[in-house]
Amino acid sequence: MKKQIAALACAGALLSAACLPARAAGAYIDVAPTAWYAEAVAEAGEKGYMTGTGEGYFSPGAPVTRATAVTVLWRLAGSPAPGGQASFSDVPGGSWYETAAAWAQAAAIAKGDDQGRFNPDAAVTRQELAVFLARYDLNRGVELAEGRLSLFSDAEQISAWAGDGMRHAVGMGLLQGSGGCISPRGTATRAQLAVVLQRLTTPAAG
Repeated sequence: MKKQIAALACAGALLSAACLPARAAGAYIDVAPTAWYAEAVAEAGEKGYMTGTGEGYFSPGAPVTRATAVTVLWRLAGSPAPGGQASFSDVPGGSWYETAAAWAQAAAIAKGDDQGRFNPDAAVTRQELAVFLARYDLNRGVELAEGRLSLFSDAEQISAWAGDGMRHAVGMGLLQGSGGCISPRGTATRAQLAVVLQRLTTPAAG
């Protein structure tokens, strides 16, 4: 009888664990509950947009790669079928980001370089992330915003090809500056991406 009770208790514990969200921010070893991005990390995990990097770590300061960026947006879109395979020469079949890359390519969210490469492991800059976000919104029928880039002292560092994306990201409140700078060529971190996702999915008040 005692063995049966113990077995039932173990089974109940396993079922409870299976029902838990991916990870709350406090469950990550490297995400302090008081961190400015803790709430966003927890929300991104609960909604299944972002996961940890293994062994209980989120790696908030690590750079966002192109593979991660398109995978997150694909999940945000509801993980739709891509309608074809990615034609990028450096996206291996069966890779964890293959479907997301194919979807992003078909939706004109991600484009390859002049040699047809996606460069999945390349770090994403803040202006590149802004362009991804603008294309994502265009794909779902959202009109691009016209944020004022002149408010930032380093606006001249924004590349010409990223202007529309940066104006949209700033106008929608997805990217915000610090110390009067928008840091367009700075590397986007995983913590920043989690916060951007929170802003993107939070309905505007009013």
